[in-house]
Amino acid sequence: MPPRKSIVVIDGHPDPASGHFCHAIANAYRRGAEAAGHHVILIEVSRLEFPLLRSPEHFENAPSPESLIPARDAILSADHMVVVFPLWLGSMPALLKGFLEQVLHKDTAFEPTGPGEFPKGRLKGKSARVIVTMGMPAFFFRLWYMAHGLKSLERNILRFIGFKPVRDTIFGMVDRVSSEKRNAWLRKIEAMGKKAI
Repeated sequence: MPPRKSIVVIDGHPDPASGHFCHAIANAYRRGAEAAGHHVILIEVSRLEFPLLRSPEHFENAPSPESLIPARDAILSADHMVVVFPLWLGSMPALLKGFLEQVLHKDTAFEPTGPGEFPKGRLKGKSARVIVTMGMPAFFFRLWYMAHGLKSLERNILRFIGFKPVRDTIFGMVDRVSSEKRNAWLRKIEAMGKKAI
């Protein structure tokens, strides 16, 4: 049995209405993880109120909004992070990107550096999984589009600030598959949660 972990699950679907498959995925992962004894915090980005960053100065110097401090602290204290989102225009929805920009500020995500020094991520020792839903076939997204929006998050954000390993799961054609297929996917996610991977 794997050691118990502290896990943060970020449900990045921007619509709080029930019925979205991303919400079901986030809850399935949480159920599996909790059943295995892991400590889980679920963050629903759609239910948070926060401004968008509009200048480099704010990213460099402004603290996270009060409304996002619990989310920031959950990410910092977690051993494992799961990010769930629907693919919109080839990438994550703007609200999720705005959330990540606010909680992964320079002082949160990077070690202090001097002038001219290359930034070093401070979130080492943590693992992550990114789960993406989309309308196109998953293989088409990987082969034709080279999973660009997903790889940008994995390489340019998560790995850059220290997460390793970073794994991903893609579910394609989500609006066209049968309920049996969706339920099979949710069982797969629940099993991942039990293993905290």
